[in-house]
Amino acid sequence: MSTTPEPARRVLVTGASSGIGAATVRRLRAEGFDVVAAARRLDRLEALAAETGAEAYALDVTDQGAVDDLVAHLEASGGLDGVVNNAGGAFGLDPVEDADVEQWQHMYELNVVGTLRVTQGVLPLLRAAAERRGGAEGAGADVVFVTSTAAHGAYEGGAGYTAAKHGERMLSTTLRWELAGEPIRVVEVAPGAVATEEFSLVRFDGDAAKAAAVYEGYQPLQAADVADVIGYALTRPPYVNIDLLVVRPRAQVHNSKVARTGV
Repeated sequence: MSTTPEPARRVLVTGASSGIGAATVRRLRAEGFDVVAAARRLDRLEALAAETGAEAYALDVTDQGAVDDLVAHLEASGGLDGVVNNAGGAFGLDPVEDADVEQWQHMYELNVVGTLRVTQGVLPLLRAAAERRGGAEGAGADVVFVTSTAAHGAYEGGAGYTAAKHGERMLSTTLRWELAGEPIRVVEVAPGAVATEEFSLVRFDGDAAKAAAVYEGYQPLQAADVADVIGYALTRPPYVNIDLLVVRPRAQVHNSKVARTGV
C-alpha cells in the first residue's frame, strides 16, 4: 500500500538578507525545509535564493501593508508551518541622559511592533497548517523569536536596545501562555555576542573600528552557531518545546563582562 509523502515544512525567516537570518535560511534548507527568505534588500535575497533554493521575498516588517501582502502571498502559495522572527537591530550606545529618542522609536518599531505584525499575520496560517498535519496529535507549527541576551539583562549605554528586546521577549512569553493547548510551539533564542557583518557596524553608524573592537580579544559566536540552535529547536519531536535557549560565546558571562584573553 503506497502512501503520499508528507510535504516539506515551510518556514518564513525575516531579516534573512545577512547575518543570523541568512545563516538560518542555509541551515533550514539543509534540514529539508522549504524556506521563504524575507528582508528589505531583494538583491541579497535573490543571491541567497540562488545559493540555497529558498524563495526570496522583499519585506519591510515596519510596513503593515507589506506584511499584509506577504501573508496573502503565503496563503495563496501553500500556507506556512513556521516563522523565525529574526528581523531586528540596535542603533546607538548612548546613556539614557543623551539617548536619541528617534533611535529608540526605530528600535521598538523594528524589534517589537514589526515582530508583532508578522506574528499576528501568520498565526491563522500556522493554525491551518497544524490542523492539516493532525492538530494536537500531529507535527503542529512553530513561532521562533530571535531576541538577545539584551532581553535578559541591562548594560550601560544599552537601555534603548534592552528595552526593545525585553519587549520582544514579553511578546514571546505571553504568546506561549496564550496559545497553551494549541499545537503551536513558541521558542525564544537569545544570542549573546555574535560577529556578523552588519550588527555592530549598524549600531555604530558605520564606524568600522568601533564595530571591530566589540569582538576583539575573544572568540565571538558566528551566525551559523545561532542558526544551529534554531535548526535544533525546529527539528525536535513535536511534543518538545524549547521555551528559551540562551547562547553566548564562552568568554562572555554577561552582556557587559567578557574575558578578553585572546581565546
